[in-house]
Amino acid sequence: MSAVVLGIDGGGTRTRASIVNGDEVLAFAEAGSIKRLRVGAAAAEENLRYLLAEVYRQAGVTAVRAACVGVASAAMPGVREWIGEVCADFAVERHEVVGDEIIALDAAFRGGPGILQIAGTGTNTIGRAPDGGRETAGGWSSRLGDEGSGYWIGLHAIRRALTARDREEPSRVLDVVGRIWGAADLDELINIGDGTPAPDFAALAPAIDKLAEEGDPVALGVMKQAAADLAGNVLLVRDKLRRKHQLAEEVPVAWIGSVIGKSRLVREGFFAGLHVAAPELPVRSEEVKGIEGALWRAQRLAE
Repeated sequence: MSAVVLGIDGGGTRTRASIVNGDEVLAFAEAGSIKRLRVGAAAAEENLRYLLAEVYRQAGVTAVRAACVGVASAAMPGVREWIGEVCADFAVERHEVVGDEIIALDAAFRGGPGILQIAGTGTNTIGRAPDGGRETAGGWSSRLGDEGSGYWIGLHAIRRALTARDREEPSRVLDVVGRIWGAADLDELINIGDGTPAPDFAALAPAIDKLAEEGDPVALGVMKQAAADLAGNVLLVRDKLRRKHQLAEEVPVAWIGSVIGKSRLVREGFFAGLHVAAPELPVRSEEVKGIEGALWRAQRLAE
């Protein structure tokens, strides 16, 4: 017998929620990020409460049997606790809070083996072996890692453009970023970029991608490096799975996130890099929907 369950996919930029009863979708809604490190504790909770009220209203329910909340930085102190308190206020009988990479992995593989590349505001690569063991690469935060992420693209485009300026090499990156940030000159751009709080470097990624498509050498180099880094982390996790879990056969690869999903240059470079290094590696062509993994886990939790 099916139960009414809730799935939540809390990414770095926006949060999606859906309520289903078996195969029937009762409601779907979106709101702002619930990642505390990105928007702050007060805004994160406000966004979550708004989202739950809206999705409950659409579904016409006042309670759900179970909920799975996938959120970036789920392991940070206090995150599971405050989300659990909100779930209790919304009459969720059972709930779990896991990393957004976990729900995406289950959206792709339904508990089975595979490798998932996350490439949105941040990046992370996670692989699961047939025995359930996991191996990872990257995901070390925007400041310390997250190569190939939207944040990394925005930040490193500026860094490389400044080097190009010193070398008197052509690039329009600084002009475009200056217009986006409303900087009157280069000094103001530097002050904004080096300020506290830091600007939203990830928001620059679409503009950098557009410049790359137009042939800007700095932007093009950044997007090609992003593709290479993402493919490299998948291959690293593949090697760990094969070496540490004695895998003789390839496991499938899936991906999620706007960097691969919206950038032709990154997507094609990512696929090509994997094909050259591992021609037999099966790579999913369509993007994974993390909310599907959250709902799948919630349905299992309700059993």
